[in-house]
Amino acid sequence: MTGGVLVAGIGNLFLGDDGFGPEVVRRLVADPGPPLPAGVRVVDYGIRGMHLAYDLLDGYDALVLVDACPGGGAPGELTVLEVGPDDLGTGEFDAHGMNPVSVLANLDQLGGTLPLTHVVGCTPADVEEGIGLSEAVAAAVPEAVAEVRALVRRLSAAGPAPRTPTTEPAPARTRRS
Repeated sequence: MTGGVLVAGIGNLFLGDDGFGPEVVRRLVADPGPPLPAGVRVVDYGIRGMHLAYDLLDGYDALVLVDACPGGGAPGELTVLEVGPDDLGTGEFDAHGMNPVSVLANLDQLGGTLPLTHVVGCTPADVEEGIGLSEAVAAAVPEAVAEVRALVRRLSAAGPAPRTPTTEPAPARTRRS
């Protein structure tokens, strides 16, 4: 693969709302809506960080991570962020787990380059052991699918992004579901 957009669902299905990312990509693939643009690959990575890291070595123009993102918002609140190398800091890479920040921060150690990256995140209500999303997070899934579709269309239409790191703060948008 050279170019294109990778949509990555991140999360553990056995920890309640942490399964948000996999559920969004599952619905995105099953959605009977218009097909995604050519060059878009949608993958449920779950907690396989090394798999994501190696797939990113294929040279994607853009990455869209879909994940539960703890924060100060209400459960079910969606946030869309653009993330660059300066936003990542450092972190120890765990070949047996999934810490998206560590995966992306250490991509250069594997010989890769961080593509233009966006995160579609949802504030979880519950990440305790258990299968299934909370009511608030489940209600946010259709909006997240629509947001990912719109983002992928914009990224695909924009073509390859320059890979020069910037020092400007990443823009953030937050919506209440």
